[in-house]
Amino acid sequence: MARRRLILLTGMAGSGKTTLSGIIRESGLRVITMGDVIRDLARQQGLDPTPENIGHLAEEIRRGGPDAVARRCVEMLKKGPDGLTVVDGIRSLAEVDAFKDDVDVVLIALWASPLSRYKRLTRRGRSDDPKTWEEFKERERRELGFGIGDAIASSDYMIKNDDGINSLKPAFDEIMGQIKNG
Repeated sequence: MARRRLILLTGMAGSGKTTLSGIIRESGLRVITMGDVIRDLARQQGLDPTPENIGHLAEEIRRGGPDAVARRCVEMLKKGPDGLTVVDGIRSLAEVDAFKDDVDVVLIALWASPLSRYKRLTRRGRSDDPKTWEEFKERERRELGFGIGDAIASSDYMIKNDDGINSLKPAFDEIMGQIKNG
């Protein structure tokens, strides 16, 4: 039996993971978003999804291990259909490793400059997005502390995304062509 295949997306907040996930979802592929695990936990606990609450829960859940969020996603994967699936929001190599036991993985990193990402996040306006540059820098420090820099540096493919949505789909399509032909 063929092993399940996963495409894992990593990148700092505002790099374009959510936008790319939407494009991928529209193409018919299944997408699991790791940040939804944290936001769902906030809802279950009756917490407002503020940057502070989401940040605290992200740190708290990882006290169960650096791959704690990924393990929850692995359980979601097992309940879903087979076939190529995309997981959005890898924060560490430990999370990548949590998926490798059951599947073949390809890690794709998205990169955009801090200023581009900050502008995107303030425009996006999700309740857990930073409202100030100071909140943005605090979120950066927290995510770097999770090990996201190592995940980005270890990616199989990199998409530079300072140009915005118009370059995302062609870049992803090119990578998919390489994956399918490789």
